[in-house]
Amino acid sequence: MRTGPRPGELIDRGVRADFTLDGRGVSAFGGDTIGSALAAAGIRTISRSFKYHRRRGLLCCAGRCPNCLVEVDGTPNMRACMTRAEAGMDVRSQNAWPSVEFDALSALDAASPLMPAGFYYKAMHRPKGLWEAARPLVRRVAGLGTINPASAGHERFAHRSVHAGVLVVGGGSAGTAAAAAAARAGADVVLVDDQPHLGAGRAPELAGAIARAASSVPGVEVLSDAAAFGFYPGMLVAVMRGREVLLIRADSVVLATGAHEVPFLFPGNDLPGIMLGSGALRLLRMHGVLAGRRAVVATEDGSGHLAAAELAGAGAEIAAVLDARPGGGGPDPAPPHPVEAGAAVVRATGAGGLRAVEFARHGGGGGRIECDLLLMAGRRQSATKLAMQAGCATALSPALGALSPTAPPEGVHLAGGLIGTLDPGRAAAEGAAAGEAAARGEPAAPPPHRGQDAAAPARRGRPARGGKVLICPCEDVTESDIALAAAEGFRDIQTMKRYTTATMGPCQGGMCSRNLTESAAAVTGEAVPALGLTTLRPPVLPVPLGAMAGPAFMPVKRTPLHHLHVSLGARMVDAGGWIRPHSYGDPAAEAAAVRERVGIIDVSTLGKLDVRGPEAPRLMDFLYSNVMSSLRVGRVRYGIMCMDDGTTLDDGTVTRLGQDRYLVTTTTGNIELIEQWYRWWMETQIGMTVQLSDATAGLAAINVAGPLARAALGPVTDADLSPRAFPYMRSAQARVAGIDAVLLRVGFVGETGWEVHFPAEHAEHVWGRLCEAGQEHGMTPFGVEAQRILRLEKGHVIVNQDTDSVTTPLELGMDWAVRFSKGDFVGRGGLASVARRGPRQRLVGFAMDPDSPVPPDGAPVVDDGSPVGRVTSGRRSPTEGLPFGLAMVPRRLARDGAPLRILVEGDLWPARVRLGALYDPEGRRLRA
Repeated sequence: MRTGPRPGELIDRGVRADFTLDGRGVSAFGGDTIGSALAAAGIRTISRSFKYHRRRGLLCCAGRCPNCLVEVDGTPNMRACMTRAEAGMDVRSQNAWPSVEFDALSALDAASPLMPAGFYYKAMHRPKGLWEAARPLVRRVAGLGTINPASAGHERFAHRSVHAGVLVVGGGSAGTAAAAAAARAGADVVLVDDQPHLGAGRAPELAGAIARAASSVPGVEVLSDAAAFGFYPGMLVAVMRGREVLLIRADSVVLATGAHEVPFLFPGNDLPGIMLGSGALRLLRMHGVLAGRRAVVATEDGSGHLAAAELAGAGAEIAAVLDARPGGGGPDPAPPHPVEAGAAVVRATGAGGLRAVEFARHGGGGGRIECDLLLMAGRRQSATKLAMQAGCATALSPALGALSPTAPPEGVHLAGGLIGTLDPGRAAAEGAAAGEAAARGEPAAPPPHRGQDAAAPARRGRPARGGKVLICPCEDVTESDIALAAAEGFRDIQTMKRYTTATMGPCQGGMCSRNLTESAAAVTGEAVPALGLTTLRPPVLPVPLGAMAGPAFMPVKRTPLHHLHVSLGARMVDAGGWIRPHSYGDPAAEAAAVRERVGIIDVSTLGKLDVRGPEAPRLMDFLYSNVMSSLRVGRVRYGIMCMDDGTTLDDGTVTRLGQDRYLVTTTTGNIELIEQWYRWWMETQIGMTVQLSDATAGLAAINVAGPLARAALGPVTDADLSPRAFPYMRSAQARVAGIDAVLLRVGFVGETGWEVHFPAEHAEHVWGRLCEAGQEHGMTPFGVEAQRILRLEKGHVIVNQDTDSVTTPLELGMDWAVRFSKGDFVGRGGLASVARRGPRQRLVGFAMDPDSPVPPDGAPVVDDGSPVGRVTSGRRSPTEGLPFGLAMVPRRLARDGAPLRILVEGDLWPARVRLGALYDPEGRRLRA
């Protein structure tokens, strides 16, 4: 029922946001949530429960429970109470058939004795095959939303890193006071709050005080509608705000996440129409909606009386307030509605929703009250998740009667309802002290004595029997499930959690941690503090996978020649973390230019390590599978590094520039890993004293390759490039275009060529001079795609493209790069094991008929109707005019000319193994 306009409401009654629910029109105002609009329309059943398909309606209206999960415009498991209504939105109910009102699968509720806790561990195992037959049905009838595999669209999420002197999480009295105090102390402050604005959903007077506290001091950045979902090592807090994920790293953190209400325990406590008191007040204050006409309020402290008065003032009939405290503690003067002191709900009844509650008095007696709304007020648990992830311990809070965090680690401060301080004035003072200490880098104060905050809640009696008492609304876990788990030996809170699945659903304990712990304590005889809480891992609330799997937090890397490539019209792509030219037009024409004339390519993305010191040769021998200490000055050698188990880690060239100095190149994008690999073995394993420098950013590199490379490069260098003076796999230090450089004669693309390494600041100058000198020879820039075609024609491997996490050099056919005759080296044991038994698979070249399609990377190689291998790289050769590539196949197929069949777009196409290179297998051209 919609009330008249209210101060502070979020809705705009002049704007329409009507949508449909299961094809039925629902009226909504701008600022409504789906849940508030449904409540205003009198729709009580929003979803069906996970296991028993019980009716579920609004409960918390704060995104902490599973009761209102719906599908919105094809996206499953959206919280109706937190999702803003938008005009034309298509909302669908979940986990119900044929409809949410008439769900045939609700028959499972009557069959619940057949499905107690842990039944899936014990049932349907005999006869053999029964589970395989039943599993599809179980998966169909149990669960929440379903993913639409045909969905074409997806949300894109941005990511941003933020630094804060002091980060405050929580925008209540304690949080806003902490932010203001930290700012006054000179800190840069970020305040994160999950509400639409500070104070939203609170009583008008308190909301005003919160807003004034936040605006009283400049220098506080307020992030509203922002949910902190994880506290990670290094004082890193992850926050989701709309379609942006912020990683906030702070010097100090103040956690003021508060305490929130949780359900009471009695049979029928999950009926639609039963809500938390705070949830009903949020509906009223923010959206002008009364959740019911005739209400009963059950409370364990004074908050229930305040809720009853506010609802009565908005037009609701208050049938009774059931105050569990023996004295009642009602307001003075007495309210106009009945107050039952020392009374608690023992059962709720109703078919399509709540119709009546039964209560019992502490001293005896009781009654039944007809109503359509029951509010549960005053039973709270701390919002402990972030605090526990930060490393806090727990202790029993007398004010809450539940566990709350304590003993925060260095740099973390706690304040407010989180640690049991429920009075807003005291919480603000506590928050201010925490904020000032955080700004000054002082240790956190121990939690204050909290016994005077409020009277300890009355202990609940065991509810009357005759219905399900839901402990965990997410997973339909009942009190009897907890008792059964304990009886079967699962008495530790962690094993009980896993056996019953309590706290493992969408709310991750948000609605059930306290009730689970207390119920477990009742059946095991353990004290609540001894049982503790279940592990609370991030994320603390549901986060879309798209947000977690968005762009990597890596810097964009561009070569010194980036802008020149763009000016030449290059199509730029991300390759190994670098932005590189894919091509300048036609990759096949670029490849042909290299084969016929001369090409030039920017290879600055190669990792480059400068390794120096008397022990450098020994280090190189230890890290590489072949011998590097025997390399003479001015020589270049190809090398492979392996993991401990012999699998391929990286490859590249090693040139010896001096007796104690090597220049090492690594694959594009691997330099950080390989530098760490070097340092690990240098410093922690073999204690070598070697100077290691990452020269990747400091050195540009250009490769000039082709039959006319010598003619193009010769005029701009003082090095003698003649075949006798500068043969294949040699290096020299010389000047190129007047700049000191290191020249390596290597042949990755299979032609005569030189890599030129020189200081990066001269990159455009050197490139320009080389292009001028090569113009008369038809020099053409070529990109990554042409380079990959050319290298593939030579059968040259790209690590991580043609290898995976189990590929060894022996399976690559590189036995010549492994020297067991030398001393120990990284990966020796694993390689020796493979050598003894022989590689089970082998990387081979293949070629197909000219009219065959090009197999994509990863295409299956099929033998006798079964996939036995995969294509690792496939292209069409502009030189030979046919599809070809590299493939990993069983050793029995690794023979020259062996027939293969490759699956491409659903059809099998013939191919033949070619053990030698497709182009110039003798290597005459690259040695010319």
